[in-house]
Amino acid sequence: VQLQAFGGGLEQAGGSLRLSCAASGRTGSIVVMGWFRQAPGKEREFVSSFRRRGGTTYYGDSVKGRFTISRDSAKNTVYLQMNNLKPEDTAVYYCAAGLRSDSRSYPFDVRSYDIWGQGTQVTVSS
Repeated sequence: VQLQAFGGGLEQAGGSLRLSCAASGRTGSIVVMGWFRQAPGKEREFVSSFRRRGGTTYYGDSVKGRFTISRDSAKNTVYLQMNNLKPEDTAVYYCAAGLRSDSRSYPFDVRSYDIWGQGTQVTVSS
């Protein structure tokens, strides 16, 4: 499985951006997909994820009500719609895929993910 993320950029506070993550290869092996972010000097932070079977979605507390994860199964693409952006959302955003059966048990844990995309920079100005 390979992941390619794109869609980042510079946006003003209160604005919106949509990130995309295109999966290729053995996509049928994906159990869970998620988005994480990492700001300079900080640990990688959980943003959102969903279980492929059932489609249950999860969100980090800091993005609940503002971000929405969705997918287009026909295109093997996952999206992260980010609304009402804040300067503290500034980070490199990574999409990730978990392939193991127990990946679905902790869809918010970075250790559940086996494949990572290259990251895309999101910068929110105040």
